[in-house]
Amino acid sequence: MSSYSNARAMRALIKASLQAIFKSPSAIVFSIAFPLIFILVFGFLGNGRGYSIKVAAEPGSDTSNMLYAIMHQVPVIKWDTGKDSAGIMKDLAEGDIAATINIQPQPEGVIPRYKIMLNSTSGQEDKVRQLQSILKDIMQRMDPELQERIDKLADIDVHIEQVRDYKMIDFILPGQLGFSLLASGVFGTAFVFFNMRQTLVLKRFFATPVRREVIVVSEGIARMIFQMMGAIIIISLGHYAFDYTLINGWVTFLEMLFVCGIAMMVFMGFGFIISSVAKNESAIPPLSNIITLPQFLLAGTFFPIDNFPKWLQPLCRLLPLSYLNDALRKIAFEGAGIWDVHTDLLILIVWGIVIYAVASRIFKWE
Repeated sequence: MSSYSNARAMRALIKASLQAIFKSPSAIVFSIAFPLIFILVFGFLGNGRGYSIKVAAEPGSDTSNMLYAIMHQVPVIKWDTGKDSAGIMKDLAEGDIAATINIQPQPEGVIPRYKIMLNSTSGQEDKVRQLQSILKDIMQRMDPELQERIDKLADIDVHIEQVRDYKMIDFILPGQLGFSLLASGVFGTAFVFFNMRQTLVLKRFFATPVRREVIVVSEGIARMIFQMMGAIIIISLGHYAFDYTLINGWVTFLEMLFVCGIAMMVFMGFGFIISSVAKNESAIPPLSNIITLPQFLLAGTFFPIDNFPKWLQPLCRLLPLSYLNDALRKIAFEGAGIWDVHTDLLILIVWGIVIYAVASRIFKWE
């Protein structure tokens, strides 16, 4: 008689789990359909950012002159303040600001009286032209007699740097992919193991030679396979339908899947905890929402974390989904490699160690 094979049992459990996942409408909706809907909506919206021109003072420039003060009073111009030179240049490259402004007053008697340097990027030409018009209007209001000789007051020099266009889809898609992984890892795992325990499936497994860890690993692998398929669909649709940036092609694609795999393992740990503390099936959704909703709203899924109040930003940066979103965006658009995002991955792994340490103590088999 041949010996019992846990490997064969694992393959059978993975196959059964995958079949159950594909037959579950909620798994399809939360893991694939919802993220795809958001991607389609934002993909068709394009790059519209509302009628405002976000600018920053050129790093190292003197902002004490009168022209800067007047520009701060123009409602259409929104100033990005409080960042260092690297932060300003990053925002400029990613399209978060339309231009940097350097205004240099000239010595007394020198014409023109101001030299203005606008440094911008490709894709922002329309806003730069609007900004030039606003500056000329300011000049005229400062000295109405110069309406016919506006160039005598200020020499406006525009420099357009050619960079990759940072599209809305480049920000939205990683957030939706992260949401898909989080929702599937938490809701899917919690419901599966709670139902297996309630229906005594786990107890029946104890009567077989199959080892306990094989049960857990098999379910994890099945859910991982399903989510990687979903990630492939989401990334491919974004890339081919909306020109989502994959800067290094297939290498970037595979690196994104690797990071998604690590994050998925972490998020499933939340599901194990919820399946153990829930008293009944109706308690799973509210418990899961306590974990998923704050991350969905605060972890940079729809808006950059920098847009939140300063007192809230440290909390946002504690959330594991923040580090997944950050790593995916760096890999896809900036061309970062796995080692370049090692800090994000390390924090995710630390989260995983803490979560599974808790789960191992409270997980219930019966």
